[in-house]
Amino acid sequence: MKTIDDLSVAGQRVFVRADLNVPLADGTITDDGRIRAAVPTISTLLKAGARVVVASHLGRPKGAPDPAFSLAPVGRRLGELLGQDVVVATDTVGDSARAAVAGLADGQVALLENLRFNAGETSKDDAERGAFADQLATLADFYVGDGFGAVHRKHASVFDLPARLPHAAGGLIATEVGVLKQLTEDVKRPYAVVLGGSKVSDKLGVIDHLLERADRILIGGGMAFTFLAAQGHEVGASLLQTDQIPTVQDYLRRAEERGVEFVLPVDVVAAEEFPDLRTKAPAGPVEVGADAIPAGLMGLDIGPRTRELFAAKVADAATVFWNGPMGVFEHPDFAEGTRAVAQALVDSDAFTVVGGGDSAAAVRLLGLDENGFGHISTGGGASLEYLEGKALPGLAALED
Repeated sequence: MKTIDDLSVAGQRVFVRADLNVPLADGTITDDGRIRAAVPTISTLLKAGARVVVASHLGRPKGAPDPAFSLAPVGRRLGELLGQDVVVATDTVGDSARAAVAGLADGQVALLENLRFNAGETSKDDAERGAFADQLATLADFYVGDGFGAVHRKHASVFDLPARLPHAAGGLIATEVGVLKQLTEDVKRPYAVVLGGSKVSDKLGVIDHLLERADRILIGGGMAFTFLAAQGHEVGASLLQTDQIPTVQDYLRRAEERGVEFVLPVDVVAAEEFPDLRTKAPAGPVEVGADAIPAGLMGLDIGPRTRELFAAKVADAATVFWNGPMGVFEHPDFAEGTRAVAQALVDSDAFTVVGGGDSAAAVRLLGLDENGFGHISTGGGASLEYLEGKALPGLAALED
């Protein structure tokens, strides 16, 4: 796989497929982590004299323009971080996009509007997707793939466009792949994996794959209750995927056979209902044992004894991968489990990887020092699919 160091880009138009899919609240960016992660590659190209055309998706518009998903706020923030004006087109391949690109001088940058405003970006029809890629290709001389959070998608700008232009991987993708190889090839042991999030069904593939590789797997978040139920415990009104119980029981059996340690919560912080994130939890949270959660209560975070247990299981590890919060971290009453796991990674001497998505968002929301981790990924879904051993379309397209 070539990198941007292999390209001669002075005076050339370089299409950078970034991942600028940031959360917005009333048009205001609430977490600019992905924009900051895109800056190094863009800056490198600008310093080399390229005319940089940045493109990304944001949210899930339905193949047509939608002001709620405009990249205009992203363009303003990108300009602030780059220290120069960013021309923001009002379309993807139309008059505005062509004019923005044509007006670039060496060392300048333009941002196309949300790629998903065009139905061809996400189409499952190869011809429709290819037609959109053909239009994008007219805007550039080179292609640089740097949107790691999108490489698991077979989309026009991720998969089809690289075949139409000389291409290379950006610095972010090169770094992400290098880190993930450290989690899959010649891993330093003990290797501990911490998984959370709401649904166990979202993590089935990665758990299945890690049963062959990890030394211990720690389970928190809403997905933990399906594991607890699989062991015969009462989980009250907690999130439960009953259809996944047989699969989870099989995982627990296989883990025992292979000597992989499964670590489940021993206590949880529970409440009568899911909290309004703007207020205190109704009736106040209570700490209960994870083996017998009372009817009418739902677990919303791991409890203090579980925090200590998980921290101890991380402390002596040589490699730690964490994906998924331990509870409703957005609410202060249920954030301490996620904070404790994150802090355990910071305090560890291990090579620690935060697997993007809500885990990365939690690190920033809780005010933890990002430099305390070995690596914070920009792609939760992409990271998980890589660890599952799946071929990622966006990476395959960058191979020569």
